[in-house]
Amino acid sequence: MRPNHNNQSGEANPPPASEIAAVAPAGAVVKINGRHVAAAEETVATELPLTVYLNRKELVTLVCSPGGEEDLITGFLVSEGIVAAPADISSLRLNRRRGLAAIETKSTDPLSEDMFLKRGISSCCGKGRTSFYFVNDARMAKSRQIARDWQVKVQDIYHYMELLEAASAIFRQTGGVHEGALAADGKLSCFAFDIGRHNVLDKLYGQALRQGDDVARHAVVFSGRISSEILIKTGKMGCPLIAGASAPTDLALELARELGITVIGFARRERMNIYTHPERVAAD
Repeated sequence: MRPNHNNQSGEANPPPASEIAAVAPAGAVVKINGRHVAAAEETVATELPLTVYLNRKELVTLVCSPGGEEDLITGFLVSEGIVAAPADISSLRLNRRRGLAAIETKSTDPLSEDMFLKRGISSCCGKGRTSFYFVNDARMAKSRQIARDWQVKVQDIYHYMELLEAASAIFRQTGGVHEGALAADGKLSCFAFDIGRHNVLDKLYGQALRQGDDVARHAVVFSGRISSEILIKTGKMGCPLIAGASAPTDLALELARELGITVIGFARRERMNIYTHPERVAAD
C-alpha cells in the first residue's frame, strides 16, 4: 500500500511519472484562424502500446498514455475479474521502452482469464434492453454492492469538477487526452489522464486500490461523455455516482438505473443535469 499525499488545494497528486513523456513535439504546424495563417510549434499526446503478459502468456495490448502504468494494469486486472485484489499479484515488471509488462499471480489459475474478451448477449442486469456485452462486464458489474446511503452536495460536485479542470495540464497542452478523478471529502483522492477514456477509469481504480481507498464512498468525476462503457467501468469499481462534463447515452442511463448509480451530465459552471437516482445529491 502506498500513502495518499494530496496537496493543500485539494487536488490529487499527478499520476506516477513515466520515463516516456506524456507529450511529444508535433513539429511545425500550419495554423489558420479566419484569414490569418501562421506556422507554429505544437505538442501532441503520446501513445504507448503496452502488451501485458499474465503468467508468461500474452493477455492483451493496452494502448495508453505513459504514466501510471502500474495503476492501469492493476485496475484492469481487478475490474475484469482476472484477480480479486492487488494482493493476488505477486510481481509486476514493466519495460516501458519496449512496451511490455509481465505479471505473475499467486494463483496459476486466475479467476476469469478464460472469460476475458468472450462476448455474449446479455441485458447486464437481467431485466433491461438486451445488448452485446463482454461476459465479464455483466458478471463484475452485478457483483459490486453500490452504497445506498452515500450522498454528496450540489456544491461539492461543482467543486470537484473545478478541481478536475485545474489538474488537467496535459489536456491544456495537447487537447488529446481524457481526465478523471475519484473525489470525496472536498478533495480529489486520485487523478488520471489517458488517450483512452476507459483507461482513465482503470488507472483511477488501480490507484485507489493500491492506496487503500474505499472506492464505494467516492464519486467519479470525468471530462467526457458518459457512455455505457464508462458506466459499466464505474459499476465494476463500485462507485455510487459519476459526474461528467458532457452528456450520457441512453444505454448508460438504462444501466445506471439497473445498477443503482447516480449519473450527472453537463456538470460545469454552476449547472448540471441529474439523470438517475437524484436522491444521492443533496441541496445545500
